Amino acid sequence: MPESAQPPVAPRRPEPRVHHGDTFVDAYAWMRDKSDPELLAYLQAENEWTAARTEPLADLRRAIFEDISARTLQTDLSVPEFARHPGLGEFWYYARTTEGLDYPSLFRCPARGRDSLPDPAVAPPEGEQLLLDVQALAAGEEFFALGCFEVSPDGRRAAYSLDTSGDERYRLLFLDLLTGERLPDEVEEVAGGGCWAGQDSFCYLTVDDAWRPDRLWRHRLGTSDPDELLHAEPDERFWLGVDCSRDNRWVILGAASKTSTEVWLLDTLDPSARLRSVAPRREQVEYDVEVAADRLFIVHNDNAPDFALAEAPLDATSPEQWRTLRPGEAGTRLLGVTAYDRVLVVSLRREGLQRVALRPRNATGDVGEEVEITFDEPLYHLEADDGDEADTDRIRLHYQSMVTPDQVLEQSLIDGSRTLLKQRPVLDHPALGPYRPGDYVQRREWATAPDGTRVPLSIVHRADTPLDGSAGCLLYGYGAYEISIPPTFSIARLSLLDRGYVYAVAHVRGGGELGRAWYLDGKLAAKQNTFTDFVASARHLVAAGYTSPDRLAAEGGSAGGLLVGAAVNLAPDAFAAVHAAVPFVDALTTILDPDLPLTVSEWEEWGDPLHDPDAYFRMRGYSPYENVRNTQYPAILVTASLNDTRVEITEPAKWVARLRHDSGSQRPVLLRTELVAGHGGASGRYQAWRDAAFELAWLIDATSPRG
Repeated sequence: MPESAQPPVAPRRPEPRVHHGDTFVDAYAWMRDKSDPELLAYLQAENEWTAARTEPLADLRRAIFEDISARTLQTDLSVPEFARHPGLGEFWYYARTTEGLDYPSLFRCPARGRDSLPDPAVAPPEGEQLLLDVQALAAGEEFFALGCFEVSPDGRRAAYSLDTSGDERYRLLFLDLLTGERLPDEVEEVAGGGCWAGQDSFCYLTVDDAWRPDRLWRHRLGTSDPDELLHAEPDERFWLGVDCSRDNRWVILGAASKTSTEVWLLDTLDPSARLRSVAPRREQVEYDVEVAADRLFIVHNDNAPDFALAEAPLDATSPEQWRTLRPGEAGTRLLGVTAYDRVLVVSLRREGLQRVALRPRNATGDVGEEVEITFDEPLYHLEADDGDEADTDRIRLHYQSMVTPDQVLEQSLIDGSRTLLKQRPVLDHPALGPYRPGDYVQRREWATAPDGTRVPLSIVHRADTPLDGSAGCLLYGYGAYEISIPPTFSIARLSLLDRGYVYAVAHVRGGGELGRAWYLDGKLAAKQNTFTDFVASARHLVAAGYTSPDRLAAEGGSAGGLLVGAAVNLAPDAFAAVHAAVPFVDALTTILDPDLPLTVSEWEEWGDPLHDPDAYFRMRGYSPYENVRNTQYPAILVTASLNDTRVEITEPAKWVARLRHDSGSQRPVLLRTELVAGHGGASGRYQAWRDAAFELAWLIDATSPRG
């Protein structure tokens, strides 16, 4: 770019924001209306500036995109999943992707028992049926997302929902799977999920003005009757979620805030049945319900901070009916259970790794001792499928690590043997040849926070990358909502590693990697720990020889955008570059406004600054937008989406404008906005690869040695 070229300049129109005796003058409050033509013109100008500023990286972007394309098997399919439909037969369900197409197609074919697993990659199985051509549905749309695809218990119909703007409001439609025709039933403006309630009724959720799923409805197919309202949740802290039991008898409705839950069951075999609460909600008590044929299994934190397991009668209505099967274990977070006739599958997290254990069930359904499934790698991520068949002699596991591509495994419940059904292919690179896990090293290290707390890091790099401080490094973090960032595999990440970079994840407090206490020590009054943990992780990577400050980049999205934004305010010298994706960087302004989407439900995570002065001044002290300093910042790339309902576009737009005006930093600050997308960004896989290539190319350039 010519030295005279300048980025767009956002108008400054100071507005005072006064709370609890504190006045903050917000020069960019006018950006609050995303439909404002002036804001839209500003975002377009920012896109044009970013495109011009990054034009010299076109060859690198192209090379990274070609890396991803070359290593990805683009015509591929999922491992078929078995389903039995009474009166119709047994089927295998699977999805197929096709080279050149962004979206998959959904299929099924007849099955002849659980041991008849077909290989549709070899040839289309006999009787293969196309259920949903997602590519055709997305034709002509700039954005497309499939919210649900649910086959009815009898296998004769399917419900599916579509979002074509990214705002997470869906259009619900229905298919006759025997004829392939779309049914006339249609419901607008629904939330993403849903479940069948018998053969001819479908339950779905709608949202309120704050984008909170707050109402459960039952739609009866083929009738003109108004849909039946089954439940309306009045408490603005609580979101609804709906599912069905494995035998399709029970609709399971859950209401959850950040600290409390309540679950109801609806018997679909009884036309007169109403929702029945399993246990009334209690403040600070969370529980989840797994419905077996003869009893309930309940994972809860009543006097068990890391959660315990109980069983209860199928008709339970009170916690007094719970009988403990697994008491809480400090540091081992019990995540959930899946009940099959032969086994109870237990999901848990310990020492930052998600694990699976099995507890056999006898003929009467009682459970035996717990046996954990183990693997040899120092870092890995393991999940168990939530299979549809209760009467099964096998379960499926999903395994991966930072060096092992995703695997689908089948484990026998009879003899414990394990079969690899599929591993994600990583094709040969035109220049580098085949992917060899042994060419890479993954390890766990620990940084030390200012208060002495040890913070885990997951690290991966090529075995031949020098660890003398000369390598580039990308440090990722999140740190909120008890969400853990697992050590998973990424084809796109290989493009970074093969260019001599180290990749690390800082498992900071506020996440859930080390149990519930790890989460609690990074929220509300302890939120500052999240940010100081991240800075300590950056300092550790430098001290241990992985990188140097002028070659270290930070990355985070959404609440992780808040993390990296706060971290660079604390320690701008620690990083050479920052990528903040859909960043929650104007957190205090947002959380002060209860009329904005999601705000009230967020008070239990961040505090209520509107009514609580302590919460206000705490957030005032770390919110990135309010705390921009006059200092030299890293190079910053901000990516955002216009239709994001979780982080409004005003937040990243305001932050970029203030960084440019107030920091005095000489390094570039770029804003790139998807004008037709939501919180998750672009929807098509090829555009997602292009976006990844754009971001990685920018990070590589911003952290490359300067002559």
